Formats: sequence, structure tokens, C-alpha cells
Amino acid sequence: MSWQTLGFFLVTAFVVSMTPGPNMLLAMSLGLRYGVRRAAWGGLGMCVALTILATLSVLGLGALLQASEPAFLTVKWLGVGYLTWLGIASWRAPAEPGGTGANGAAVEEGSALRLFLRGLFVAFSNPKALVFMAALFPQFIEPSAPLGPQLAALVAVMVVVEFGWIMAYATGGNSIASRLSSATATRTLNRLTGGLMIGAGGLLALARRL
Repeated sequence: MSWQTLGFFLVTAFVVSMTPGPNMLLAMSLGLRYGVRRAAWGGLGMCVALTILATLSVLGLGALLQASEPAFLTVKWLGVGYLTWLGIASWRAPAEPGGTGANGAAVEEGSALRLFLRGLFVAFSNPKALVFMAALFPQFIEPSAPLGPQLAALVAVMVVVEFGWIMAYATGGNSIASRLSSATATRTLNRLTGGLMIGAGGLLALARRL
């Protein structure tokens, strides 16, 4: 793979990743509620899921979802249900008097493992990501060169760019939370994060096969 091809892929991944979708809305939600450091665990889960999805796309599962309407819809609506459930749970979470803000809110719910798994499941819940990668990667593969190193390079670039945008969105969410200092801050945080997750479910519900 030439450096020029890798550069084109870097620009493509940068533009695609910056677009608000379930992953980025989750990142903003986690930054808003738990702070940037804890949001990084969710971002790690999303990146691990993306690496697995990229591998599955190479194995042909992306093409299967693209070809099978029932399979695509099954995965999609499971994801919509999961994101909506997360949003409703956050919206209805009890607001303690004198809320603690994003960096200290609901620490027991924001353990590293729970946030990692939440990021993992949200990224897995989007079947369009698998279909998209199955369609995208072949455009940057050079048939005359070994396949393995090229795929490793593309996945590495994609994951690094994705994690960078995840942290940017989480930082934005945390910045919003830092401005909420009234007595109703905790309730506002709950509803903002709940609304973001329900919005992510709505975006996924609109997803169509390529």
C-alpha cells in the first residue's frame, strides 16, 4: 500500500468519524455524565468493537448484512432498542439534591468495565458500520500487495482517528457539564444524556443498507 493511498484513507476516515452518529453521541453523553477520563473507557470499548467489526467485514459478514434485509433489520432494531433503553434509564435516573456534576455523578454506574461494555455494545449495535467497512476497505486495497498488512494499516488508522473524535466529543460533553452549577444540574445532566442516547437510537432507526 502506498503512502498516498493511506493518506486518502486517513482523510476519508477523518471525515466519516467526525459525523455525529451513535458512537459520537455516546461519547458526548459519557463525557457529559462521567467526565473525559471515564469516557475514555467507553471509547476503548467502541474501538475494540470497530476492530472486531472490521475483521468480520473481511470475513464477508458485512456483505451478508448488505444482501439480507431480515438480518440487517434484526441487528438494527436490536441496537435501536438497546440505545433507547439506555436513554430512558438515564432520563429517569433519580436526581440527588445538589448533584455532583459530570466528574462525580453516578460513580457506581460509571465503572471502567461498565463503560467499556457500554461502548462495545453500542458500536456492535450499528449494522451499517459493518456494511460500510465491507464496502469501504476494498476501495483502498492494492490487489498486487499482501492483504494482511494492508488491512492492519487501514484498521489501525481508522481506530486511531475514531478514538480521537470520541475523545473530542467527550471533551465537548464535559465542557457542557462544567457549566451546569445550579441545584437542578443533576436532573439536567440526566435528561441531556438520556436525550443523546434516544437521539442515537433515532439515528440508527433511520439507517439503511448501502
